[in-house]
Amino acid sequence: MQSSAASEREFQLSDGEFGELRRLVREHTGIALAESKRELVYSRLVRRLRRLSLRTFAEYLELLASGEAAELEQFTNAITTNLTSFFREGHHFEFLADTVLPALEKRNAATRRIRIWSAGCSTGEEPYSIAIALQESMARFRGWDIRILATDLDSQVVAHAQAGDYKAERFEKMADARCERWFENTRAAVRTASPALKSLITFRQLNLMHQWPFKGPFDAIFCRNVVIYFDKDTQRVLFERMAQLQRADDLLFIGHSESLFKVCDRYQLIGKTIYRKVL
Repeated sequence: MQSSAASEREFQLSDGEFGELRRLVREHTGIALAESKRELVYSRLVRRLRRLSLRTFAEYLELLASGEAAELEQFTNAITTNLTSFFREGHHFEFLADTVLPALEKRNAATRRIRIWSAGCSTGEEPYSIAIALQESMARFRGWDIRILATDLDSQVVAHAQAGDYKAERFEKMADARCERWFENTRAAVRTASPALKSLITFRQLNLMHQWPFKGPFDAIFCRNVVIYFDKDTQRVLFERMAQLQRADDLLFIGHSESLFKVCDRYQLIGKTIYRKVL
């Protein structure tokens, strides 16, 4: 039974319509939405109904069922959660700078090549943080071929990340000297990632549930606070695919609330949410 608040809404969302939306989210993104996410789904999709001048969620579902590619993209963009910050879970970047990069300097000396993938890069704070760690160690890597691939399902946040523009408050937890070195004041209250950072990163829209148009290998993969939205079976598939893109001793970084326990046995835990490829 709907609450009185629900009955007074601009649009009604029936149980059946919500169930179909959950199915479509799962089909197109791999995200398993709980029943408790009903309010989130309503609040995010009601904006699409208004913009499209639709009268009901049933009409919106008909539009999605038609296979309209542009609206399916808007649909996935609306549902996807994008919460991030520069140097979030800072121990990962400390480990990258202090342990990983010195090891790669020795291991990859013959190829002079480093590849890192930020899977689920959101608005770009993670790959730019990785790029800063690399640039601050660049004295040891002069002449090396170093690239960061940054991907996300949401095309809008990928565009934001590629532009590299951030409001001043986004840098509150970053040391002033580091901020001033790597981000330029381009206009009032906005800083833009420097060309030195942008030169290391390739941004691409990518649905992790679809085919991946690259073969690796990746020395490190950052897939943090992404698979928490997937069920265990989907997690197993994704981490198996990632393992196939890495060699022995390559690294995988996941989110603070995530774990590979009983999900994937191809990695060994070596630190706080840091894994080493073993199989």
